[in-house]
Amino acid sequence: MTTEPSARPFLVGLVGVGVGPSLTPALHMAEAKAHGLDYLYRTVDLREIGVAPERIGEVLTWARALGFDALNVTHPCKQLVIPHLDDVDAAAATLGAVNTVVFDGPRTVGYNTDAPGFATGFAEGLPGAATADVVMLGAGGAGTAVGHALLGLGAGHLTVVDVDVDRATALAGELSARHPEARVDAADFDKLAVLLSHADGVVHCTPTGMADHPGLPFEETLLHPGLWVADIVYRPLDTALLIAARRAGCRTLDGGHMAVHQATTAFHLITGFAPDAARMSRHFRDLVS
Repeated sequence: MTTEPSARPFLVGLVGVGVGPSLTPALHMAEAKAHGLDYLYRTVDLREIGVAPERIGEVLTWARALGFDALNVTHPCKQLVIPHLDDVDAAAATLGAVNTVVFDGPRTVGYNTDAPGFATGFAEGLPGAATADVVMLGAGGAGTAVGHALLGLGAGHLTVVDVDVDRATALAGELSARHPEARVDAADFDKLAVLLSHADGVVHCTPTGMADHPGLPFEETLLHPGLWVADIVYRPLDTALLIAARRAGCRTLDGGHMAVHQATTAFHLITGFAPDAARMSRHFRDLVS
């Protein structure tokens, strides 16, 4: 832990639509305080200020002029921001999405901390879990990051399931091209009963289970003790899916692990300071509760 304050303050923002309730500012500022950093983190809700997401390039210009050190970028700007950056980290380029922009001198550099956030959280929360055969629900932006993370963790066979089979097929093709050593398939929801009967685990990457989208993404009867279940939803931490999974005897991983570890990676990119992940996790869970 740093005992002396940083020589300069940090000004950071979260840009997107509907970012007001985000826990990220409080999480970052609490960790910065523990390091003795002067660190201010503000939300910038584009809808509230009447700025279209397509103007994210102008937002970057304004942020630099106002002295921001970095921006976290969320829906719907993760893809829109890329053409306005001077450089994009290789992992973010692979995902086609940026969620952290650092103003590095005269350059703007984009990163994506979602995939490493899930990978680190998975290793932390489900150590030793088998990944020979994994099912992933959701082929959107979150599913893209999680899919890359799962294959990077050594998943041998990944099946992407989405209500939009064309979208699942497109993501499966992209993942397969990036990870030729693995088998990646696409399927629709009516195949879940067969898929889950022999899978090692399932990762849920859709909004179902969030406070404003309550419910289960599939029938509870498909759960069995030989299956581990991971959910990336973190508000609430105990989603209906995870409650049902524990009832069925499954090992589970809540969305807080990914949320914390994508934040720890971003914090390090922004400040250069190594965060205390355990401390950030405790604070995050206090905030959620």
